[in-house]
Amino acid sequence: MKVIGVGCGEGMLTEEAITAILPARLIYGSARAIERVSRYIHPDCTVNTITDYKALRGLPDDTVILSTGDPLLAGLGYLGGEIISGISSLQVAFARIGVPWSNVSVIDAHGKDHEKAMDDIVHDIGRNRPVFIIADPKFPLQRVAEALREAGPEIIICQDLGEDEEKIVRGTTDTPPVPDSDLFCCIILPDRKNRK
Repeated sequence: MKVIGVGCGEGMLTEEAITAILPARLIYGSARAIERVSRYIHPDCTVNTITDYKALRGLPDDTVILSTGDPLLAGLGYLGGEIISGISSLQVAFARIGVPWSNVSVIDAHGKDHEKAMDDIVHDIGRNRPVFIIADPKFPLQRVAEALREAGPEIIICQDLGEDEEKIVRGTTDTPPVPDSDLFCCIILPDRKNRK
């Protein structure tokens, strides 16, 4: 099977991914992922919206599975097989704010234990590392801001990356940004004087 990242937004699909999608005859993906690549799907291809993620491991070897963003950044890369990277929200977010991401800590808090994520964020900001958070609508950003108040980091919300409604909102621990979309990630940058 091939697990193909379709990118985090429109125009974020790689040529390698397109080349792998064109000959596919069996594709599974979320409705959003399928829509993103629909113009590259062969007319004879059977396309299925994923309804049971546990059943994906039992699909035939020639199946193409579409993963939003990059399959190895909170995507479907855990399924194994051949993995074709997509352009991830991590790459796009740091490009949009013009900050290198070579020493960033990545925290997957999407549908995960938010308390543990908060502990990890506080720890990594304490080590003067930028933190990239894959968040969900219930992520307690206000509580994170309160926990980091003394450290004084900048908090940035990147939402709907690659889409027409893309928005980057900057804030501080005193006035943290508030997302107005369910599709967002968060970057927390250590206070400039403490950055490495």
